[in-house]
Amino acid sequence: MDGELALLRLLQLASPGLPVGGFTYSQGLEWAVEAGWVRDIGSFSAWQREQLHDTLGCIDWPVLARLYQACQGADADAFSHWSRFLLANRETAELRLEEQQRGSALARLLDGWQLGQAPAWRASLELTQLGGMAWLGAHWSIPLRQLALGLGFAWLEGAVMAGVKLVPFGQQAAQTLLRDLGQALPAVLDHALALSDDQLGGGLPLLAIASSRHETQYTRLFRS
Repeated sequence: MDGELALLRLLQLASPGLPVGGFTYSQGLEWAVEAGWVRDIGSFSAWQREQLHDTLGCIDWPVLARLYQACQGADADAFSHWSRFLLANRETAELRLEEQQRGSALARLLDGWQLGQAPAWRASLELTQLGGMAWLGAHWSIPLRQLALGLGFAWLEGAVMAGVKLVPFGQQAAQTLLRDLGQALPAVLDHALALSDDQLGGGLPLLAIASSRHETQYTRLFRS
């Protein structure tokens, strides 16, 4: 696949229109706003920056790299291992359910394209969204670094759009946040890709608490 077509495929994967339900999740932000932990643009930026460095930089991107490499090497066992590792690092039932729901939705999309249906891969593809993204990235010859940055920006955009509804703030502020927080993505990716297997993992206690409390929050706009 040539570079221009690979770029178009990446834009498709990073689009908020991808039918995995990304717009329905806030990943604990809804409770954090309810509790007053996030109350304005400054506290929202700090909340997201912590997740960018800890979750994206120490778990999601390093695991994405290993899933991608497993796809390139046709190593279904390694793909299964890292898919289960990622799911185990989602600290609450709600976050694990979100990961599995996104993974199942993407796996159904792959079914419609008649891709990724080999028995050795299909069950693992249902576990996480990152698994399907890595599989398609390798299949479509999207370079790993571009794939990671595209998906990182998509995650950040989803978080900021949730903030628009919940904090709230306007579209001008949202675009400024995307510009400012997005500047950190390349350096965080450099760090993520340099981590060894025994360095993977992280933990944000307030995020875990927020997600747990959101499970029983009285009124909710989001599913996590």
